[in-house]
Amino acid sequence: MATATTSPPGVDLGWLATYAEEYLAAWNSHVPERLLALMAPDIVYDDTAWPTQMRGHEQVLAFLDSAWRALPDLRFELVEGPYVVPGKPKAAFHWRGRATFTGPMRPPGFAPTGRSAEFQGVDFHEYRAGQLARLRIDFDLMDVSRQFGLLPAHGSRAEAVMAGVQRLGARVRR
Repeated sequence: MATATTSPPGVDLGWLATYAEEYLAAWNSHVPERLLALMAPDIVYDDTAWPTQMRGHEQVLAFLDSAWRALPDLRFELVEGPYVVPGKPKAAFHWRGRATFTGPMRPPGFAPTGRSAEFQGVDFHEYRAGQLARLRIDFDLMDVSRQFGLLPAHGSRAEAVMAGVQRLGARVRR
């Protein structure tokens, strides 16, 4: 006896493949309108590189302006994914990024170092009505900061001095 099968609710894989390609191209274009067109107007966006959660296009635009000003050659490529959550409008992507720190980084106000970084991270997406409604981006910001010259190299004398200053400060505060 044959049984009818139905597709569970969730993300259509054909749509997701096209969306992922457009999303990556939009990031690499450095044209904010291309990226914002893929995001819901009320997007909720959490990024390791930004001090606060962003809500809506205006706050995301401020982030993009800051990121692309500091890292004008910022580029991403897909490493793996998408990984979908069965029955839910969610997906995750593993990516690799490259950038050179040649512009001012605000916030927090770091001066350019001219140094480059290569890093990997993950995006967690939640979709609504064909747009990205919630985004979380995670990567190792400490490693990127070391590569850009904002933190001392791991195991260096400068790192040991910085740790000593931190311990002294903690002792004083107690």
